[in-house]
Amino acid sequence: MIFPITALVLGLALLVWSANRFVEGSASTARHFGMPPLLIGMVVVGFGTSVPEMMVSALAASQGNPGIALGNAYGSNITNIALILGLTAMISPIVVHSRVLQKELPILTAITVLAAWQLRKGEITRVDALVLLGVFCALMAWTIRQGMERKTDALGGEMEQELEVSAMPVQRAVFRLVVGLVLLIVSSRILVWGAVEIAHGFGVSDLIIGLTIVAVGTSLPELASSIIAARKGEHDIALGNILGSNLFNTLAVVGIAGAIHPMAVEPEVFSRDIPVMAALTVSLFIIGYGCRAPGRINRFEGAALLACYIGYTAYLMITVYHP
Repeated sequence: MIFPITALVLGLALLVWSANRFVEGSASTARHFGMPPLLIGMVVVGFGTSVPEMMVSALAASQGNPGIALGNAYGSNITNIALILGLTAMISPIVVHSRVLQKELPILTAITVLAAWQLRKGEITRVDALVLLGVFCALMAWTIRQGMERKTDALGGEMEQELEVSAMPVQRAVFRLVVGLVLLIVSSRILVWGAVEIAHGFGVSDLIIGLTIVAVGTSLPELASSIIAARKGEHDIALGNILGSNLFNTLAVVGIAGAIHPMAVEPEVFSRDIPVMAALTVSLFIIGYGCRAPGRINRFEGAALLACYIGYTAYLMITVYHP
């Protein structure tokens, strides 16, 4: 069991490191080729921070481990809102003033409803996966069009500052992009193998491992980028990372995994995990547009989100030892 645990830890560490290199290289490369900062923030960075989830879930699905594939995707969504956004808001209250993010919240809520509707029958078919990927492509096309039409935006301004600070030659940017992608694939294989072996060794379901250890590990890039952005006062980047990542997870990560291999869904996903994910998404919508402090997620609300994550994780652990 020592070897699988070591593989899991090393896989997570390499996954986070390579994801950061991939995001940096992708953003700088896109900037060199003239992509507007707003689009880089909305598409490139959002996609890049979700690449770990994509790699891990796709590999898990191809190897016949749907629990890890789905647990990673939906568990990452829960982690992003409850743990990462909660911690970020406690460190620095998040002010929301980007019109782009105001549109993303209702879209994320609608996509969460779509995910719940698909899971009601206990499986993700290839047709379901293609629907998710179709919605994802349509959403990306709409996002790119909106980004091209809008010249100024708070998110775009913050991203432009970040790109100026982290500017690098195009050769180095492409090198980081390629190396990051290769190591993402390698670390994902190591991580999935270790997670499966640990689950089997302790008699825990793949789903629980995916919802907890794997989900937190693949969400570490969002945690780092959101906390750093919030401390710099770049609140739109901090919240944009979370919303963008959840959109990618629900549509692209599950869609790619289901297209590779149709997946049977454990009943607990629909009865336990999807309701938690939906409730957190709706609560984020309510917090973001609350009448008491419109456009602001304060420390109290951040603590409440963090408490929800602790409670959810504790409940999962109780079900493991007392099913």
